[in-house]
Amino acid sequence: MAYLTDRKRAEGLGSAKSGTKHFWKMIGSSIALQVMIPLFVFTFGMGLGGTFEEVQAYFSKPLPVIIMAASLIVLISHFTAEAAEAVEDYMHGMAEKLTLLGLNALAYTLIAVGLFALARMAL
Repeated sequence: MAYLTDRKRAEGLGSAKSGTKHFWKMIGSSIALQVMIPLFVFTFGMGLGGTFEEVQAYFSKPLPVIIMAASLIVLISHFTAEAAEAVEDYMHGMAEKLTLLGLNALAYTLIAVGLFALARMAL
């Protein structure tokens, strides 16, 4: 029976080689979200309370639609990256692969539906 320390068990396995890339991706999207979320709240708030025609007229302008679309894409991408990291940490084998596949499918579906709704409202 071998008594190995955690360091000895991990020695020679190497790094995963993706930690730094993931870190900077998350920092970049976090900074982007710090700017986009207040813009999103302000833009969304301007559209609240009006009739359907008023809301549609407001969202037919390019700036509100661009703010909403950019916020949608960055927010869902940020959430998906964090959820994928949790799945990679706590699940293994076929369950991990299927969960990651479902997570990415859900993310792309949400982005596509959101952009379609914005385009439909804008046109």
